[in-house]
Amino acid sequence: MTTTAGGYFGIDVGKGWLDLAVFGSEEVHRVKNDVEGISKVVAQMAIAMPQLVVVEASGGYEMALVEALQIEQLPIAVANPTRVRALAKAEGKLAKTDKIDARLIAEYACKIQPNVQKPKEERELHLKALVTRREQLVEMRVAEQHRLGTTPESMRADVGEHIEWLTGQITKLEDQIQDLVDLLPELKEQAERLDTIPGVGSITAVTVVVEMPELGQLNRQQIAALAGLAPFNQDSGKKRGKRRIFGGRKGVRRVLYMACLSAIVHNPVIRQFHERLLGKGKLFKVSITACMRKMLTMMNAMARDKLDWGEPVRKAS
Repeated sequence: MTTTAGGYFGIDVGKGWLDLAVFGSEEVHRVKNDVEGISKVVAQMAIAMPQLVVVEASGGYEMALVEALQIEQLPIAVANPTRVRALAKAEGKLAKTDKIDARLIAEYACKIQPNVQKPKEERELHLKALVTRREQLVEMRVAEQHRLGTTPESMRADVGEHIEWLTGQITKLEDQIQDLVDLLPELKEQAERLDTIPGVGSITAVTVVVEMPELGQLNRQQIAALAGLAPFNQDSGKKRGKRRIFGGRKGVRRVLYMACLSAIVHNPVIRQFHERLLGKGKLFKVSITACMRKMLTMMNAMARDKLDWGEPVRKAS
């Protein structure tokens, strides 16, 4: 396809195809979503030197392309499909095809200009893959543990063996994660800093650092929203609805939840905060979510000021 240097590109990602468009052109170029196709897109972007390339989050089908563009240090951003569709609705564009979506994403890139993802080296991407796989296995283990209580006696040994196997695989992944962290000094320093927080373990610290590279670069409201821990208003006229959280990064929330269960026992700051909320009549779920948000904002301040737990941290913005 004909491209313009410095242009805004949108890529609609599917399981089998990548549809590439540049803002200002009706032309859409399609390649397979495989190693060869991704190589073609990366080579094309390297020549075009784009201002910004945007892809939609597509259930993981976009990850290989995003990682390939990151390695080449090309400006890539991953957009929430809901926000791209909101732009289309605002402009009265209701039709939806792969070509239309590619052009719409390119328009979104130009008009909204979402934040570019930080370039990463291959070891960082491999670490992210290990953390993601560990999270998947932990979810599988939890599901199997829940099944164990209702499984017929004849099948309990089988489920138990699967739980034991999953635990072994999780342990292996944790060892690989630690070995790789040792090869990434900046990331290791950040993780060790978070690990000084009472209630936070090494895997929690690494997961937060890997899943939230924005840590220390955003204010407390922004970092909470990014994790899906910022309560949003549900008000209309005189009606005052419940504040609710939604969206965000599930893996971060899960490890923060587990860390806060430990912190309400071992961390005096989180424990006092939790007890104060319960004393005001807040439900446990509301209180623990608030503790997760508080812990994340403390992590954000520590990362920003490069301080360990217990050292004076200036007030977070």
